[in-house]
Amino acid sequence: MELTLADLNKGEKGIIKEISSDQVPLKLLEMGCLPGNEVELLQLAPFKDPMYLNINGSHLAIRLEIAKMVIIEKISNG
Repeated sequence: MELTLADLNKGEKGIIKEISSDQVPLKLLEMGCLPGNEVELLQLAPFKDPMYLNINGSHLAIRLEIAKMVIIEKISNG
């Protein structure tokens, strides 16, 4: 099973592996949501939507439906 941004818990980090859809807004890609970049979940709104992220120093909020299209690999804290 592939992990996505939607699988992160608050404070967890991951590395973006791939974007699984061409439905991801170009603005998100321009802000650093690209394969190889590190992402950290900073905060969750109620019902996990939207998600507040730190991607390579940029803070942004994305909708849960978009987060499910971004495949990641979790970074272990240990």
